Amino acid sequence: CLAGVSVDLILFPLDTIKTRLQSPQGFYKAGGFYGVYAGVPSTAIGSFPNAAAFFVTYEYVKWILHTDSSSYLMPVTHMLAASVGEVVACLIRVPSEVVKQRAQVSASSGTFHIFSNILCQEGIQGLYRGYKSTVLRENDTLCSISLFALWSWRQDRVVDSWQAAVCGAFAGGFAAAVTTPLDVAKTRIMLAKAGSSTASGNILSALHAVWRTQGLSGLFAGVFPRMAAISLGGFIFLGVYDQTRSFLLELGRESP
Repeated sequence: CLAGVSVDLILFPLDTIKTRLQSPQGFYKAGGFYGVYAGVPSTAIGSFPNAAAFFVTYEYVKWILHTDSSSYLMPVTHMLAASVGEVVACLIRVPSEVVKQRAQVSASSGTFHIFSNILCQEGIQGLYRGYKSTVLRENDTLCSISLFALWSWRQDRVVDSWQAAVCGAFAGGFAAAVTTPLDVAKTRIMLAKAGSSTASGNILSALHAVWRTQGLSGLFAGVFPRMAAISLGGFIFLGVYDQTRSFLLELGRESP
């Protein structure tokens, strides 16, 4: 929870700028640099259960697939655990993301108003628009966790908090650049009008529509703020997570 909230609230303005760059109406019509904290209540509410769901699932799957720390399979175990963790976490993240992104491109509308409108017009299904594209997009977490595990395996001991943070920054930034087209597709699907072809959630169709109208630049819209946000976010996320986890384990050992 601490890791998720730290990242989401500190880097929220960068995420808003990225979303507006990717929106179909264009950056300035979507709000420009005005109201960069629009939609933050949705993120604040979703951050706690989302981050908790990911790491509880991640640690539990790692425990089920228990692999010796010296085994070359350890990075694979971490990657599988992170994949399952993302699938579970997205059950919480996607509704929060749908509400947040619509608030980011319509700063005059309140978060609760947007949430109630989605429920009235589209039902629960509307809150899960872009679920598949969001799961596919989350390669930054998988890369960070894999690098984290690989470093731990190579040095034959648990990584330090600063090493976890570096893994998050480096892998997150690389994955952010590569998966930007998927993020653009996710944004377009979540922001599309109900009943439109894009709203159906077809990722290839959304990508093709962007390519047809805006070309390569459209597919990589918002790549730089996204790389900055995910690099910094990965540094904070894994660093805070590992530091907090170590602190809690130490408390557990000291307790009678």
